[in-house]
Amino acid sequence: MDKYEKVFELAKRRGFLWNSFELYGGSRGFYDYGPLGSTLKRRIEQTWREFYVIQEGFMEIECPTIGIEDVFIASGHVGGFSDPLCECMNCKEAFRADHLVENVMSAAGTLSAEDLTNVIKENGVRCPECGGEFGEAYEFNLMFKTTIGPGTGRQGYLRPETAQGMFVDFQRLSKFYRDKLPFGAVQIGKSYRNEIAPRQGVIRLREFTQAECEIFVDPRNKKHPNFERFADRELVLYSQEAQQKGESFRMTVREAVEAGVIAHEVLGYNIALTNEFLTKVGINPAKLRFRQHLKDEMAHYAIDCWDAEIETDRFGWVEIVGIADRTDYDLKAHARVSKTELYVYVEYDEPKMVTRFAVKPNMGKLGPVFKGKAKAVADALKQLSEEELSRNEIKITVGGEELTVSSDMVSFAEETVKVSGENVIPHVIEPSYGIDRIFYGVMEHAFDEENVAQKAAESGLKGTEEAGNESEAIKDEKDAESEEEIRLVMHFSSAVAPVQVTVLPLLTRKELADPAKEIIAKLREKTLLVNYDDSGTIGRRYRRNDEIGTPYSVTVDYDTLEDGTVTIRDRDSMRQIRAPIKGIENVLYELIYRGRDFESTGKPFNF
Repeated sequence: MDKYEKVFELAKRRGFLWNSFELYGGSRGFYDYGPLGSTLKRRIEQTWREFYVIQEGFMEIECPTIGIEDVFIASGHVGGFSDPLCECMNCKEAFRADHLVENVMSAAGTLSAEDLTNVIKENGVRCPECGGEFGEAYEFNLMFKTTIGPGTGRQGYLRPETAQGMFVDFQRLSKFYRDKLPFGAVQIGKSYRNEIAPRQGVIRLREFTQAECEIFVDPRNKKHPNFERFADRELVLYSQEAQQKGESFRMTVREAVEAGVIAHEVLGYNIALTNEFLTKVGINPAKLRFRQHLKDEMAHYAIDCWDAEIETDRFGWVEIVGIADRTDYDLKAHARVSKTELYVYVEYDEPKMVTRFAVKPNMGKLGPVFKGKAKAVADALKQLSEEELSRNEIKITVGGEELTVSSDMVSFAEETVKVSGENVIPHVIEPSYGIDRIFYGVMEHAFDEENVAQKAAESGLKGTEEAGNESEAIKDEKDAESEEEIRLVMHFSSAVAPVQVTVLPLLTRKELADPAKEIIAKLREKTLLVNYDDSGTIGRRYRRNDEIGTPYSVTVDYDTLEDGTVTIRDRDSMRQIRAPIKGIENVLYELIYRGRDFESTGKPFNF
């Protein structure tokens, strides 16, 4: 088994991930999060909120997961959100056409369906399932279509991303933030994409969780007020130029912005913030890089775009976060389709005298001629140039209809006026996180198989003959260690571990269970996630908790009844200390949330 299979075997066995609809044979692209998986995922999301809502001050909103068609016409999803699909003419299995030719050529994702068809035929690419021939490739829209209301109803779609809700709510958000740039909003929720052939576990799902932040900034000023926080943070960058050489490099954020590798400070700050978040939740820094989109994959509206990628055992480098400067594309697109201006009025420090070209439609003449269309005609006239307005007959298009306006119905001239500010369409900086992919990355990077004897030697654990008067808990773990040469351990960060502390009575007897349950009550008052386990030998229970990534285990034994102390065991080193029950909730809280040194919390007991 490769690491992917080992992680999934553990995930299914210990309640992290289960195949959805398993009772009915399942369906690709859907997974259930079990008790531990759901908790781990929620803790990743909560850490994300701590970064973006609490630290950055971007308030969270919640929008419907179903959107009306107009929203997705404006966003471009109705017309252009598709992947090239190719079906086997023999077994009828569907595949992404660009994925079929990845081993044949580079940049397959930039080819049209027609070009992909030619590449497949010219290279004799066959169905990986049955060896059959493929038919013509064609574009397949990835949105789930639905109907809103009874009968034929109104056309709608399950949202393919959370971002559009924040763009549609832009006016309300702007007022909430008192029209002061920059401001931002975040949303965590479900998105849906009808993937052609999802075959990569939770890396490619049809229903998935996104955490997106839309930061609206003044396009004339893309400096970040807190840039110095990360300016000297060194990142692993895989720029466009580096990709041509095939080698990533290390550079500080300041150096990257000054050299033009990263477009500007706001983008650089958010790339560094992404790095900070990912390493906190447990992504291995040695397996994390930031890859810049190549010119032929960069969205036409983006100034710059970087993906946070993690290295995985089976799939290589996988994108888990995208950080892009989307310019004013989204707001302009929604303004055009909704026929509503979307901007922020920005006041100048001092009023300015400005000469501008002013168009003044004569509504007294337009009204009788164009009636209900008069306002639309006036708006269209305001968009014309001086040359276009100078003609005897002025041609405009309103609602797809070409209209003629006589020159006496409009006047124009340059005028000099005092202005106190101007309307600005903000640019959007978007960090977009794939929570399910991050979840898998955390699982794989935490997973380890350790030789127990070797680990014990590294941690300086004493042998039985050296330990002297040791507890039954230590003796029992040593018995387990002699029987089990390899232990499975999930080295979860304390920030996201689904169980933070497990409390273990040495034996299932009331005199030990009662103080154990009192300890649990104290820990829960400190909002710690606690598990109680009294099944099996103490060594086996340690192993079970190592497998689910519990950072600390507290064992209640007969010494506890005599001196009021318990054993606290550290998951990673397997070291143990004896500490008083009194104040133990504060000790564990500091270990988990304050980074307290383990050896400072009590008397070393097995090292």
